[in-house]
Amino acid sequence: MIEANDISIRSIQHYLYCAHRWGLTEIEQAWAENMFVTKANIMHERVHDEKAAYSSVRGKCYTSVSIYNDEEAYGLYGKTDCLEVGGDGKFVIVEYKPTKPKNQEYNFDDSMQVFAQKICVDYVFDCDCEGALYYGDVKKRYRLPLRENYAEYDMKLREVIKQMRSYIKSGTVPPIPEGQRCSGCSFADICMPKARSLINVRKEIERVMRKEP
Repeated sequence: MIEANDISIRSIQHYLYCAHRWGLTEIEQAWAENMFVTKANIMHERVHDEKAAYSSVRGKCYTSVSIYNDEEAYGLYGKTDCLEVGGDGKFVIVEYKPTKPKNQEYNFDDSMQVFAQKICVDYVFDCDCEGALYYGDVKKRYRLPLRENYAEYDMKLREVIKQMRSYIKSGTVPPIPEGQRCSGCSFADICMPKARSLINVRKEIERVMRKEP
């Protein structure tokens, strides 16, 4: 059963990508979309079909599998894009992303999202699953070092969950992180109005002060 204090797995990635953006959606219920969001939504529509289980060389693939972990330290719930179960009983989570990041195999926030899924899959199915990211633009999957970095990732996940619950409880939106790059974010105009708009407002104010028509 999902409790009010529970955290969705997807929101873990949103918080790590930008805590301020997460706060606007979770606390202030704001939303905005751009091309990147639409592209991701279309990709996930294809994999979030609960009836679309299929077989591959790696084993049986189950899409949109509901998972959770109700232990006090976590309180997580969500769905996997794809959960592969091999003939040897090995579980592998595959998370689909539309675009591979430049100059690296994966983003940390994406790997933490899959780690949160692992925490839930291991809890539900009593296993020690692996995880991977599949990028649609390059049509390639990358294995994530979830087992190798378990202690580090687990500590970070618990810390993030604690922070998120604190913000939710206080109703406070986290500040914009220093040095945050917002060029590809759908919330860019909400968080940081374009400089051109600010210049136009400034000119309008100056015109009013000079009592010009």
